[in-house]
Amino acid sequence: MTNAKQDILTRIRNAEKLADAPASVEHARDYRTESTHSREELKEILIDRLVDYKADVKTADKQGLPQALAEVLRDRECHDVRYAPGLSTELFSAIDGSVSATPDDSSVDPRTLGDVDAVVTSSVVSSAQTGTIVLQSDVSNRAGDGTGVCGRRALSLVPDRHVCIVDMDTVVYGVPEMFAAIDPEKPATLISGPSATSDIELVRVEGVHGPRDLIVIVVD
Repeated sequence: MTNAKQDILTRIRNAEKLADAPASVEHARDYRTESTHSREELKEILIDRLVDYKADVKTADKQGLPQALAEVLRDRECHDVRYAPGLSTELFSAIDGSVSATPDDSSVDPRTLGDVDAVVTSSVVSSAQTGTIVLQSDVSNRAGDGTGVCGRRALSLVPDRHVCIVDMDTVVYGVPEMFAAIDPEKPATLISGPSATSDIELVRVEGVHGPRDLIVIVVD
């Protein structure tokens, strides 16, 4: 370690001692929450936000979900599809023989996910106010190498096309309610539209940090 680095670290340690700050501080958790919106209003707000983020939004009831999913995959000419291992195979009962849908295997190199036509996951909670969808894995470690209806983190980050199922039973209004529903011991992926970033000249580029094509099927 260089002398300069050691000097900086020493000053930081001394400053902490001189500040005599308490080891921990209690923070008020009285966040403002909202519960006055009806289920239909939450649905309208969520769809409005998702469309504004350039996501392609479909709606279906529980009985029509397999057909809605099959139509999405067919319209985008998806042939090789991976899905979260926790999803029911019944979801894919309406696809034709041109589509091969197989559960993701977390032991397989995640880089191979870049070659599939689409991935399908569910979600655990969504905020209608911000249009944010949360995915969480059933994990045994912090890497998120788990199963469940959301699959491993790589499943929704590597491929170019992500079909995400959002059940209205899991939709809340605001961010405080959303975080209250998240398991703090599981890694979470927060999605607000397709992946996009801007360079220094504010040129929008999609698909740099995740799927450029996000299709959300809202189930009610």
